[in-house]
Amino acid sequence: MKRLLLVLTLFAFALTLAWNLQADTPEIGKPAPKFSLKGADGKEYSLSDFKGKFVVLEWYNPDCPFVKKHYNSDNMQALQKKYTEKGVVWLVINSSAKGKQGHCPPDLANKLIKKKGMAATAFLLDHDGKVGKMYGARTTPHMYIIDKEGVLIYAGAIDDKPSTNPDDIKGSKNYVVAALDEALAGKSVTVNATKPYGCSVKYASK
Repeated sequence: MKRLLLVLTLFAFALTLAWNLQADTPEIGKPAPKFSLKGADGKEYSLSDFKGKFVVLEWYNPDCPFVKKHYNSDNMQALQKKYTEKGVVWLVINSSAKGKQGHCPPDLANKLIKKKGMAATAFLLDHDGKVGKMYGARTTPHMYIIDKEGVLIYAGAIDDKPSTNPDDIKGSKNYVVAALDEALAGKSVTVNATKPYGCSVKYASK
């Protein structure tokens, strides 16, 4: 089992390096790309709807072991609950294409919301990958924070422990928590960009 986890970690790291060379990421300190997506609840959500609020974007694949690390431990749900209660908008985005690992049609997405106890504002469906590619989302999870003016203030990993082991969460530095706490306190974000880790986003084949 330890060998398998090591192989998965090294594989994800290699994928991350490859994507870093290929994908563009919106510039920190510049307006975040605007988008509209349908949620698992059938409603339409637009980034512009949330002007005046901090927004977190979380790329999600339920079958990715790196995502499971944060959900099976309830770490991600706890963060969603903590910050949505502070008025932050938290959007989970699934960009896995139909037929690809982690694809979440509305019925499955709604089952996962209930089963996992998700506390996000909405679960958004990006199955054509348009929004994921717009943001340069490379991994699951890949995290972004947008400020009240619609400016991107953080992009990258959730924390500094690129592993699939939930035991690593306790001793990790959570970049998203640090950035949100600083931003909510009216401070500049100290670490505003990091290298994302996880499984590659399962976009549709070109």
